[in-house]
Formats: sequence, C-alpha cells, structure tokens
Amino acid sequence: MDFLLGLGKIRARAVLAVSMTIVAIITVILISTLPDKGVTRLLIDSEASYFPWTIQNLMWWMFFLGIGELIYRLAQARHLDRQLEDDLLRQAGKEVITPEKVRGLYMAFRSRSRFADDLPALLKRLLLQFQTTGSVGQTQEFFNAQIDLRYNRMESDYTMIRYIVWVIPTLGFIGTVMGIAMALSFAAASDPQAASFLAGLTGKLSVAFYTTLVGLVMSAILVFFMSLIQGYEEGRLQAVESYVLDHMINRLYKP
Repeated sequence: MDFLLGLGKIRARAVLAVSMTIVAIITVILISTLPDKGVTRLLIDSEASYFPWTIQNLMWWMFFLGIGELIYRLAQARHLDRQLEDDLLRQAGKEVITPEKVRGLYMAFRSRSRFADDLPALLKRLLLQFQTTGSVGQTQEFFNAQIDLRYNRMESDYTMIRYIVWVIPTLGFIGTVMGIAMALSFAAASDPQAASFLAGLTGKLSVAFYTTLVGLVMSAILVFFMSLIQGYEEGRLQAVESYVLDHMINRLYKP
C-alpha cells in the first residue's frame, strides 16, 4: 500500500476513486448476470426502464468510493505501524540525547523519511526544535502540539467517509419516495378492477423499499469497517506518542 502514499494525498485518492468506480461498474455487471431476478431487482433494480441509471447503482458507486477512502486510511496506519516496528531510535542507544548528537540523528531520520507526515519527519522536527531552543520543556510542548495536530488531521480525513455513510441511506430514502410516487402514478393511471392492478402496484412498492434496505445495509458495512480502521489508526497514533516520549523526549538533555 505504500505506493499509494507515495502519490500524495490528492493523487492517491483520485487513483482510488477511479479504481473503485471501475470495481463498482464490474460489480453491477456481475449482479445483472445473476439468474435470480428477485436479487437483481433488489440490488440494482435491473428491470427499471431507466436502468442502469438507478438509485441502487448510484449507491453502489458511493459504497465503493467509501471503501477506497478506508483503504487509504488503512495504508496510512499500516505505514506508521511498520515504522514503529523498525524502532528508528535504536541507533541512539540507551544514552541521553545531547545537542552534539542531534545532527547525526537528524541525518539518519532524513534518509528514512518518505512522506511529510511519517514518523521520521516528526522526529526531525523535534530534533530541530531541541537544537534551536535548547529547551526540553519547549520541545515537549512542541511535541504535544504536533500530536494534537495529527489527531485533528486524522479526524478531518474521515470527513468524506462520514459524508458517504450519511449520503448512502439518504439516497435510499430518496429512492423510496420516488418509488412510492411512481407507484401512486401507476395506481392513478390503471384500472383498479384489472387483474394485474394489485400485482403491479405491490411490485412497484416493493422495489421502492428496496433502495432503503440496500442503503441501510451498505451504510452499516461502511460504519463497521470505519470504526475498526479508525480505532486502529488512533491506536497507532497513541503508540507513536508513547514511543517518542519514552525513546526521545525523556532522553533529551542539555548540560
């Protein structure tokens, strides 16, 4: 997944959006080939006159866009996890970190830093702060500010996913309202005494409620995985905070 992070946030999300759009199209095509017409009506409203421009297909597209966003967040967390496993501060040994050692550590971290928000980049900023101010207290305050900034950035990065989780069931409700409206139009234009009237009306109403059902299920799946990945990412940030405190902040010393 590191290749995604190497593209940068905007490009990586654009690549994932295009990839997930293709996956959504393939999914709709595969569903349309299922022999059970009841399933295809439920999932993609395949018998609608305006197919493939149905509410369900739009929801499938939004669903896979949400999956793409979660893949990007998982890539970020996994990269941070691997950097923690590398134990970047092991070369500093168990001794205190004095201003004389800062330059060597800084050069080592610069060679390991690949992205602006990775662990080596954070360690570089802390070393520069310590080198500039010569104060452990100010470096500690700077570190706290950096951690808060990362938490805030993480929260903002989930904004799009939360919007998708909200908009999918909303589209389902819109589809239901549209379906009920079309069913009422059908009822108004049909003969209530006709043998096919009741079957046609109930069929259109059932399709109307399918959109809400599909939307709620998709939203529940996204919320479940979002909770797991966000919890994992928060755990990695907490591990970074603990690691830097134990292996750098608490070992900074100016004679």
